[in-house]
Amino acid sequence: MSTIDQVEVEVVSVPLHSPFVTALRRATTVESVVVRVTDSDGRVGLGEAPQNWQVLGSSVAGSVACLEGPLRAAVLGRSADPAETWPIIERSVAGNGAAKSALDCALHDLAGTPALSVPTLVTVPVGTPEDIAEAARARVAEGFTTLKLKVGADAETDVARVRAARAGAGPDVALRIDANQGWTAFDAVRVVRAIEDAGLDVELVEQPVPAADVLGLAHVRRHVETPVLADESVFGLDDLVEVIRYDAADLVNLKLAKAGGLTPALELARVARAHGLGVTVGCMLEAHVGVAAAAVLADRVGCDVAPDLDGAWWLADGAPYADRVRYADGQALIGKMAP
Repeated sequence: MSTIDQVEVEVVSVPLHSPFVTALRRATTVESVVVRVTDSDGRVGLGEAPQNWQVLGSSVAGSVACLEGPLRAAVLGRSADPAETWPIIERSVAGNGAAKSALDCALHDLAGTPALSVPTLVTVPVGTPEDIAEAARARVAEGFTTLKLKVGADAETDVARVRAARAGAGPDVALRIDANQGWTAFDAVRVVRAIEDAGLDVELVEQPVPAADVLGLAHVRRHVETPVLADESVFGLDDLVEVIRYDAADLVNLKLAKAGGLTPALELARVARAHGLGVTVGCMLEAHVGVAAAAVLADRVGCDVAPDLDGAWWLADGAPYADRVRYADGQALIGKMAP
């Protein structure tokens, strides 16, 4: 079995081709850390730690310090098998899920990322109804068959936004909404019921309430017909157990940087399915290395609804490692399928 010889770190900053706006933030760049692991056989694997203050609490500076400090010290000379090394990564530092994920994914990547074609939705950011309708039409024309509309910035006007998205997308495109924790439980019920009464055919509602409000999440699920997807409420197993205990969601959105890597995310999927929860995979707003790893996760768990792998779609031309992912006809193409 090969061992870990080098852990190198690179800071990546890439502009977006258009602003990415949610109830939590407005982003115009992706700021990330790429970690490169070389093993004793000379193989190289890459992983990514995206900066995200609002959800992960992760920063470029923090991930660099973590990867170049305790994580590198913990794994140098150790087995390059992620199953053996993940427990060492996990106990080396508290928190720092993005940095842990980058290292764990790099170890998985050492064996080579397979060539994959994985369906993906694309996000329609918070905006005016006119902008939303136009964006929905454009994304459908590009071949996307599932749209995720960002809502939650203003409950009073969110129904109009959903109506505009449906008008722009047409009747045959799957439409889901993501409030990014932006509503109270009572506002969520009111808005989702209004959407249902209007016949707007929303596939699911993602994270309608603040992450810590699992009781509020359960309240929403009990009072609407639309399936509820937990995202920010579930980072690790303890969070998932709480969602299961309160029967608070229909599905859970797995993300590598939340879970701490591919190894723990696969365990989350196993436990969720064992308790009757559906599973899908998302990404943060991150670059091609991270999205490729998320696509591998999506392929391995088999998503119950279309995964969210559009992070790298938002990047302007000239991004590093762009050969890892490209997009065509609503698919994320990974590895040799992404020349």
